Amino acid sequence: MASPSGIGAGVDSGTNRIRLLAAGAAPAIVGAGLGLRAVAAGDVAKYGGDALYTLLIVALVVLVAPRVTAWKAGALALAVSWGVEFFQLSGLPAELSGHSTAARLILGSTFNAPDLFWYAVGALAGWLVVASRRAGQGRTSSVPVSDRSR
Repeated sequence: MASPSGIGAGVDSGTNRIRLLAAGAAPAIVGAGLGLRAVAAGDVAKYGGDALYTLLIVALVVLVAPRVTAWKAGALALAVSWGVEFFQLSGLPAELSGHSTAARLILGSTFNAPDLFWYAVGALAGWLVVASRRAGQGRTSSVPVSDRSR
């Protein structure tokens, strides 16, 4: 459905709503990660951050491709997270991280096998959120607005 201004032409309002939710979720997830680091230490901060890292990737995948299935969004985020973790075995992320805070935040520096599990936790959380949002939209979108309060 095209809007009068032409913005979003050919994109339905459901897709725009999903993209808007993902766009809002991304900075909220980053804030949660920074907040976690501020209030927690050790394994809680590290592994919680790992899960949030993958959850952020899920949000970014949905932002870029709002029609992607929840399963594919979670699987792609997990693949990216694991790919970055295994890339750390090359030593290049450690070198880049020594020169750039952004590289350290995005690529990390040192391979840590338990991170792989926590990335899976983040992907599962992302899958659950996306799938439940879509299930909720499917339930309410078929009910006329006038009947929703009954």
